[in-house]
Amino acid sequence: MAQETRNAYGIKLAELVEKNKNIVVLDADLTKSTKTIEAKKAAPERHFNAGIAEANMMGMAAGLAASGKIAFASSFAVFAAGRAFEIIRNSICYPHLNVKVCATHAGLSVGEDGASHQSVEDVGIMRTLPNMQVFVPCDQYEAAAVVEHVANIDGPCYVRLGRGKVEDVYNEDTKFDFTKIDVLRKGNKVVLFAMGLMVQEALKAAEELDATVVNVSTLKPLDEEGIKELLRTHEKAYACEEHSIIGGLFSAISEVKAKTDITTPVYPIGINDTFGESGKAKDVLKKYGLTAEHILEVVKG
Repeated sequence: MAQETRNAYGIKLAELVEKNKNIVVLDADLTKSTKTIEAKKAAPERHFNAGIAEANMMGMAAGLAASGKIAFASSFAVFAAGRAFEIIRNSICYPHLNVKVCATHAGLSVGEDGASHQSVEDVGIMRTLPNMQVFVPCDQYEAAAVVEHVANIDGPCYVRLGRGKVEDVYNEDTKFDFTKIDVLRKGNKVVLFAMGLMVQEALKAAEELDATVVNVSTLKPLDEEGIKELLRTHEKAYACEEHSIIGGLFSAISEVKAKTDITTPVYPIGINDTFGESGKAKDVLKKYGLTAEHILEVVKG
């Protein structure tokens, strides 16, 4: 059943708050939108609304983490990764504090909110930070598992979540290993690396391409050996992402390849160094080529 990854985040976070009294939750006046309202219902005394002051919220999270708490801090991705960047850099990552930045409404699929709210660079921003781990779940089940996973990591983590519903790739019984990439479909010659909602689009396209499809949900630390193996065993590779082709999945895979003698070409399928625009999510994604149809068109040439 299709569900929002942000909703899965809210449900899982509420469960974790009830189980672990050391978890605190912070939000920047978007409690209902980010779904941290579920954690507020479960433990109102450990939920803090910082108001429309994202940088201050990250500073509060850093202080709580320095006091021994596991701090989850949420806002829209454009504010969490962008507006609060300097505080995340200097007050969370530099001292290696236990803060989980769980950012919702990422990518073009924010839709009608337009370019000002469509964060297409957040993964790139967060990947550059020393000590930061970066995760991009593709569906509700992986999102829930990622949230539980980062709660058990001692250090800064960034989790990218979406606004709209996405089709299920996994099920409630799936066992995840976030140290590895996940080969969802084996094919020949072509490998489609994908993250987030582009995993579903890659799977649809692969049916006509007989392509290998790989879910790359852990962008940092990256499973470099797994990526190199797939590059060596395929003739062409494509990186499919609802993100700028600068700094995201395409960049990450290209960085891995650059350190080897592998000659397999890697091509980007993402947002081509541009801002988005307002429109229904489905229409915006189609215009910017983030669909199975466009993947087919590019790969078939």
